[in-house]
Amino acid sequence: MADQISEDYDAIVLGTGLVECVLSGLLSTHGYKVLHLDRNGYYGGETASLNLEQLFQKFNRGTPPAHLGRSHLYNIDLIPKVLMCAGELVKILRNTVVERYNMEFMLIEHSFVCKDKGIHKVPVTAREAFDSKLMGFFEKRNAAKFFEWMANYSEEAEAAKGPKGYNLRQMTCNDLFKAFSLGKDTIDFIGHAVALHTNDAHLTQPAYATVMKAKLYEESVSSYDAPYMYPSYGSGELPQAFSRLSAVYGGTYMLQTPPDEICYDPSGKFTHVNYRVQGEARVARARMILGDTSYFPERVRKTGQVVRCIAITNHPIQTSVKDPFGSCQIIVPQSELKRRSDVYILQLSSTNRVCPEGFYVVIIGTMVENEVNPMADLQAGLSLVGPTLEQFVFTSDLYEPVDDGANSKAFISNSYDAATHFESAAANILDIFRRVHGAAYNFQTLQQGQDGGAAAAPPV
Repeated sequence: MADQISEDYDAIVLGTGLVECVLSGLLSTHGYKVLHLDRNGYYGGETASLNLEQLFQKFNRGTPPAHLGRSHLYNIDLIPKVLMCAGELVKILRNTVVERYNMEFMLIEHSFVCKDKGIHKVPVTAREAFDSKLMGFFEKRNAAKFFEWMANYSEEAEAAKGPKGYNLRQMTCNDLFKAFSLGKDTIDFIGHAVALHTNDAHLTQPAYATVMKAKLYEESVSSYDAPYMYPSYGSGELPQAFSRLSAVYGGTYMLQTPPDEICYDPSGKFTHVNYRVQGEARVARARMILGDTSYFPERVRKTGQVVRCIAITNHPIQTSVKDPFGSCQIIVPQSELKRRSDVYILQLSSTNRVCPEGFYVVIIGTMVENEVNPMADLQAGLSLVGPTLEQFVFTSDLYEPVDDGANSKAFISNSYDAATHFESAAANILDIFRRVHGAAYNFQTLQQGQDGGAAAAPPV
């Protein structure tokens, strides 16, 4: 050990996926001295964006056929996810990297839900409820009343109503939906396509969280005329932007530099990482370590498996919207398919700068329920997409950390779920930041740091 170069840091981050790069950027802006290592030679990890040649190489498919167009015009996400327009991750982006790096985002033009094999626009206002083909006349009236109430909901206003107000922290979603006389199909699309739950567990839980999730969707639509946005040139732009942000505030990045060993003291607390730079042994000591699950196989547990299909087509998905459009998200609720989990479909086009004009990139994702033949879990999505020019199907194991890192000082992110939105990842980012920093993220901190420098990292 005596001949090794040793350096001290506040935090070491392993992997350059979106969650890790956002955390690296946020910690750097809060005065942490950060070392960021990645075994790969590119940024993004599982959230990287690939051109067509890279995609074919990754799946051992040889050379892309000429009729698909130029390779560099493709920017295909391995794990594509959209951002909720009024969501936490967009707030972080605005406060940190959007203006600094002139990042450009495009709205996802439509959000759909599938019912009886038809694809219908997700209603989220009283007017949309009356226009929707998802519901009959009387159900439309009940849904309109619910959406109007939801748009105006506040906990204080409900408390002021006394016995007539709804205490959402006590009543369940089933109780709330029953109060508005909502039918099962309406409950399904509100829970899965508006509140974005991945299963039906919320129905027996307090209604407050579901209503706030649904309000976030409604606020996104009312503010932007669309619930989602997507970065031009793919989600792979996001990790790189936060990497640059970290570097501006003193972060050190090293690609193609896997850790040789992550070391802990006898009590199980993290102490240092051994790694090499051009064959030279180095030691990096830090107060804590963060990273994705692939770097901590002994500290995570498997929670399931996702199957995804990346498809290239030359036609848009046929929906209830007659006017041509390039991008959309479609959620097929579990009840529609008699499954335990939803199926998610994301369509992107040249408007999003992910493929040449005349082509579409469509990604289908869901939890694996047929372990013998995971491809069968995608069939409902593929039938909605129609004929494809190319398909790339793959499965990914999902993991979560076995503890919160309070004692080990090893803070590990969750795997990316099957959903085509970043809401769970955003929640994971803010949760890890709070555990690491000891306080919730303050969205004004960076702006203050830009004026007077980043705040010092808190003492151990």
